[in-house]
Amino acid sequence: MIANTLFILAPVGSAIALVFAYIFYIKMKKKDAGNETMREIADWVKEGAKTYLKRQYKVVAIFFLFAFIFFIILSFVLGVQSKWTPFAFLTGGFFSGLAGFLGMMTATTASSRTTQGARTSLNQALQIAFRSGAVMGLVVVGLGLLDISMWFIILKYIVKMPDLTSITTIMLTFGMGASSMALFARVGGGIFTKAADVGADLVGKIEAGIPEDDPRNPGTIADNVGDNVGDVAGMGADLYESYCGSILATAALGASAFLGTGIQLNAVVLPMLIAGIGIVLSIFGIYLVKTNEDATQKTLLKALSRGVNVSALLILVVSAFFVNLLLKGNGIVNPWGIWGSMVVGLIAGILIGKSTEYFTSSEFKPTKGIAEQSLTGHATVIINGLAVGMESAGFPVIIISFGIIIAFGLAGGFTSLVTGLYGIGLAAVGMLSTLGITLATDAYGPIADNAGGNAEMSKLGPEVRKRTDALDSLGNTTAATGKGFAIGSAALTAMALLAAYLEEIKMGFLHIGTTTIKIAGQTTNVAETSFTDLINYYDVTLMNPKVLVGVFIGAMLAFVFVALTMKAVGKVAGKMVEEIRHQFENIKGILKGETKPDYQKAILISTKGAQHEMLFPSLLAIFVPILVGLILGVAGVMGMLVGGLTTGFSLAIMLNNAGGAWDNAKKYVEEGHHGGKGSDQHSALVVGDTVGDPCKDTSGPSLNILIKLISMVSVVVAGLTVAYSPAIQKFLGIF
Repeated sequence: MIANTLFILAPVGSAIALVFAYIFYIKMKKKDAGNETMREIADWVKEGAKTYLKRQYKVVAIFFLFAFIFFIILSFVLGVQSKWTPFAFLTGGFFSGLAGFLGMMTATTASSRTTQGARTSLNQALQIAFRSGAVMGLVVVGLGLLDISMWFIILKYIVKMPDLTSITTIMLTFGMGASSMALFARVGGGIFTKAADVGADLVGKIEAGIPEDDPRNPGTIADNVGDNVGDVAGMGADLYESYCGSILATAALGASAFLGTGIQLNAVVLPMLIAGIGIVLSIFGIYLVKTNEDATQKTLLKALSRGVNVSALLILVVSAFFVNLLLKGNGIVNPWGIWGSMVVGLIAGILIGKSTEYFTSSEFKPTKGIAEQSLTGHATVIINGLAVGMESAGFPVIIISFGIIIAFGLAGGFTSLVTGLYGIGLAAVGMLSTLGITLATDAYGPIADNAGGNAEMSKLGPEVRKRTDALDSLGNTTAATGKGFAIGSAALTAMALLAAYLEEIKMGFLHIGTTTIKIAGQTTNVAETSFTDLINYYDVTLMNPKVLVGVFIGAMLAFVFVALTMKAVGKVAGKMVEEIRHQFENIKGILKGETKPDYQKAILISTKGAQHEMLFPSLLAIFVPILVGLILGVAGVMGMLVGGLTTGFSLAIMLNNAGGAWDNAKKYVEEGHHGGKGSDQHSALVVGDTVGDPCKDTSGPSLNILIKLISMVSVVVAGLTVAYSPAIQKFLGIF
């Protein structure tokens, strides 16, 4: 079959991504790392980041060990899921962690080289930072598609499992490993970076009146370390999970939608094929990013947008050919409709990015409005920033809502539910098909931020800092855009996973030996049940109180999770404040620049605090879906997933954009508007930026993973829910 031949493009695409990632890394390494001071600062940051990740991976390894034992029991003792699941879970976590680690090592190596590039020209600094960010993007898509291809080859071509539905549902479970690793990386890294950032800002900028990234501040190196472990390693693990989740969920839906037809394999391979082609076209787009010396932020944004937009247009053209080649003439679905669903996803991603850019860039009215509010004090800055964040949630919700409906309809969903859901899955794949370059625009941000810090600490000339500040300000916008993109893809992926959950429920019945069920008094073979049959069997309607309770629990989980992560940042930041004050008071000569601060002590405080505080919110996100499944059953889980998705999506957009707008409003004033640096207005915006830090870099981004993780956990333990929830509900009297 043609699908067997074309599938080779997936592993080939992953190999190309990893080869080009290595090429970009080697070229970056050959660049001048600057003078001795610049290299020393970069080494401090790199060692701090490595120390943090080593400790984090030790903690996460313990979790993975217990989770592996749990899945071994479910698979080999209770027999409620596939025996491949525990091993798929481990590979998902391993590759997710590896992607984050490699991206972080690249970013820390690139920072001083970007600073040195800025001593020559703005374009050279942009090229170094962006190509280094591209390493992160290409490593994520390369390792993600490698993991997917590896499991498909093992199960289909080596083990020779005949049932594509079983193969895709087994592969789907390695997404939980990736999701778990992503959550620990995002939450832990987010707590680390924002505790260091908030502590350094509160004491350094507000109390001591010294500039940002000043070498006299003991928290400066910890702040720069945090940019890498949170915004690079954390974001990499986050989007690795989204990327894999969208492909796996769509493949599972393809196996279900086209069961018994001649194109089932084609539908399963299609999302993998699109991902492989997207890698090649992303690399082409990366080479298009360049700018002029006198570029404004708008010009810099256009330079990045050029690469992203060209890659997106090319993937639309090429995918049209392959969609028609694989799905034409089947009499079940219109290939152009399926392609249209993918186009909708790609357009939705671009529109969400543009919306985020509008609400967070200092070129536009919302962020300028926050800066203007600084004329009347701290409180109005906070009020306006919150309002901008809430307002910014409106357009993305509308985009995703229309995107879901249009993708569903174009794929024939109003005639066949499961093909419509397949279309939504392909919309998520389309949105993430150019992740190689879109993630590069995100990972570029912390590299530029670290380059600015390096320039300040190395006491380089004002023209260097001006260039790094231009890149840093752009980085805040691209980071906010990347987060908007991440949450948009999370919403579509979670919708696809919601459907995949029902497919896993069907497999759960078969694992426990139940081959028939009664629906409306009629006996039905489980293997032949449709999604509609299962929805009717479990009474998944709003009139069922279990569904409604599940919706409330999902919505509550999003808010409680945000509260826990924000309180964690506040708690660790408090310890950082005490340490910085202690050093200012007790180490003579720090503020005069005569004595070096104890940077390692500050790094250790953030490291220990992040490791300790990340555990409870992360474990909560894992255990709640299991408990809801056992107590409220499938109906309760479906409600919880809907509540978590809708609330988490809106809340994440609000937090991400409010934080980004506060940050760029501060930078807008630092450029000389409304009194400039050191003014009362600047002080008010520093407070706004400090409040926004945990919003945009800890709680908001972590919600992306929460939305997908609760779906993944539910999918993986579906067999447990099917086997034991009826007995538990009967015991509790809610059956």
